[in-house]
Amino acid sequence: MTFGIEDEALAAACTIAVKHGLPCGDAEVIYSGSNVLIRMLPSPVVARVMSGTVALHDDPRLWLSREVAVTDFLAPTGLAVAPSSMIAPGPFRSGGLWMTFSSWVEVEGPMEPWDAELLGLALRRLHDALADFSGELGTMADLRDDIERLRRRLPPTRQVESLGDRLAALADTVFDTAHPTQALHGDASLSNLLRTPGGVVWNDFEDVLRGPAHWDVAGYVMALEDRGADAAFVREALDAYGWDHDQDLTPFTAAHELYGEIWREYAGT
Repeated sequence: MTFGIEDEALAAACTIAVKHGLPCGDAEVIYSGSNVLIRMLPSPVVARVMSGTVALHDDPRLWLSREVAVTDFLAPTGLAVAPSSMIAPGPFRSGGLWMTFSSWVEVEGPMEPWDAELLGLALRRLHDALADFSGELGTMADLRDDIERLRRRLPPTRQVESLGDRLAALADTVFDTAHPTQALHGDASLSNLLRTPGGVVWNDFEDVLRGPAHWDVAGYVMALEDRGADAAFVREALDAYGWDHDQDLTPFTAAHELYGEIWREYAGT
């Protein structure tokens, strides 16, 4: 019998759950993309199993351990999906797959750009909380190395070589910048901000790193625009965040675009 990644992820998550006494007889896959999300029914727990994103990191355990440290740190604030009291967050490895566990939260539909002030404040409050995180995290230089590692997995063509040239050209303005740094979400998008009965909460800190706020803000603006937000909405969200240096985001936007282009090339190979 041949199993797909969803079946493998489900089996791996249940193996860990059973080992730790977590009931999971009705567990089901609720999302499959760059990661596989599994609702560990009847337990109010979610397993996130790395699938495609494992290619981005040379040490998955280290990356996931950083994520767990940050979500534990944020737990008292209510700004992020909380760790579960029923099973340790991990990271765990089973069947060759890495995973973490968190509490299940009810989501009230997809996140859309409907309230610019609320969305701007959501990122502002997250950054304010993360500014006090002093734990060890990867840097923007590490992120550059991850992007380059992914690029090198692509077939060697002139186009792929040009992607490397573009990455190198962003070194001084993005990856080796002198801007002040702090702990960041790393992938601040509307896909990682959940609408719940208790308000919005951040999810999926797999890409957490230490860098300039510009990285998160630029990615957030791109996410708003991708969901249909116009210039006035984006400006209102940035005002709520407290950001008034739009021109400073330009190289960071270019880096996000390049990262996305390399990832899509990789995913399509």
